[in-house]
Amino acid sequence: MLILNCGGTFNKRYNQLTGELEVPYDNYAIEKILDSAYAEYDLAGVIYKDSLDMSVDDRKIIANIISQSSESDFLIVHGTDTMHLSAEFLDEVFDDRIIVLTGSMKPFEIDNIEATLNLGIAMGFLKSTTEYGVYICMNGYVERWDKIEKNRDIGKFEIVR
Repeated sequence: MLILNCGGTFNKRYNQLTGELEVPYDNYAIEKILDSAYAEYDLAGVIYKDSLDMSVDDRKIIANIISQSSESDFLIVHGTDTMHLSAEFLDEVFDDRIIVLTGSMKPFEIDNIEATLNLGIAMGFLKSTTEYGVYICMNGYVERWDKIEKNRDIGKFEIVR
């Protein structure tokens, strides 16, 4: 399993100088969670952005890393606003990998429970499934990317009916 950090709210931290939440250029939140996992995981910081700032070129970078990796299982920490766009892009590129995108609605620094839960569920899913595809793991669900969506009215992901 290769964990790719793309930033998003999951990673945001408060900047005392600007008074804003920013995506830092590090893997601190994920490393902090992995410290308690009692196992080794490969982690790479890829793109440190709010997902609203992600472009097609950013998605191509992610796809290139996946295509060059010897791994078959990938966990991508990604911002929730455009997670579905990256998932759709990756689904069009790959049919021989298991890719799970996860994130959080609140920064790890502010409330570490949601981020930790989503990362843990995604890791467990990757360890237990053998079905290739692109999935989204949020709010206790892991579903194929086109079966789950962010409901902006209630601020959480839910199954598409």
